[in-house]
Amino acid sequence: MAALLAPVVALLIAGFTVVVPFVAMGPGPTVNTLGDTEIAVDVDGEQQTQTVPVVDVTGAPVDPTAGNLNMTTVAVRDQLTLFEAIGLWASGDNGIVPRDEVYQPGKSKDEIQQENSADFQSSETSAELAALRFLDKPFALAPAVGQVVAGGPADGTLEPDDVLLRIGGVEVADAAAAKAAIGAKQPGDNVEIEIRRGADVQTKTVELGKSGEGDDQTAVLGILLSEVPVSDVDVTFNLAGIGGPSAGLMFSLALVDKLSPGELNGGKFVAGTGTIDENGQVGPIGGITYKMAAAQAAGATIFLVPAANCAEAARHVPDGLDLVKVESLASAVSGLAAVATADGQAPSC
Repeated sequence: MAALLAPVVALLIAGFTVVVPFVAMGPGPTVNTLGDTEIAVDVDGEQQTQTVPVVDVTGAPVDPTAGNLNMTTVAVRDQLTLFEAIGLWASGDNGIVPRDEVYQPGKSKDEIQQENSADFQSSETSAELAALRFLDKPFALAPAVGQVVAGGPADGTLEPDDVLLRIGGVEVADAAAAKAAIGAKQPGDNVEIEIRRGADVQTKTVELGKSGEGDDQTAVLGILLSEVPVSDVDVTFNLAGIGGPSAGLMFSLALVDKLSPGELNGGKFVAGTGTIDENGQVGPIGGITYKMAAAQAAGATIFLVPAANCAEAARHVPDGLDLVKVESLASAVSGLAAVATADGQAPSC
């Protein structure tokens, strides 16, 4: 009898303990970009929470908004045991895919998280630029820290979104000027970096590192440069713990809604997804079926779909969710204008 039970016991132990090379993907959280969120703030050395708008706008009149413009996400569960993977798959709400399709082989979770955070920050900048261009608001571009290289010279001193004002006393008006100012220095030089962090202007000192070998060595600051818009309209996106670029469209729409008269959504519950570039072009995303499911569960009746995702979305659209095909910020605004009226017809998938 014991001999017969041994394989069963071994299978049970393996099922509960052995981690399989798969991840589960399912509906993730949705957030109303027209609403509020809580952020952690430091008050006299103590961490406290503060309620702020998800898309916070100052320096310009903010028009009242209503309804929802929800960004959507995909939840990814890793380090699954065999029985966990089977259970999630059997639930019907999750898909099981090879881990390598989500997490690039050879990269640590920290590296992947850093890349996702950088993509998210880049999407915020693109969303702001697209909205300002759509609304014909004047702005200039300033060099900024897009990402700090872990373990690099600037790690612990500079932060993402720091706007670079001067490097070694030289004013830098754009990313090219910032690169030139760094390139004019030598590895090992201590360089003063004047930055604007939020509303504060600060000066930091960084010992430059080196790239290359021998006579080809060049000085490096250890950051990835980006350019951010500078205008009378000050925009802050307050959403932590989200990675990737797919919130760009919904951020841009929220900003347009707040800076223009009327309600883009007609007061309805709209959700959606899509990358956006600085010229307002909307690109495809992954996990569209899970994002639509999350939107429906949250109460959305309209879902904005990037045109390139339309075929897949149309095959899996949940009951009660109307799809609006989107190719650009302008087409998203016009599509919402159509669905906001009783007899309007928006492009569908």
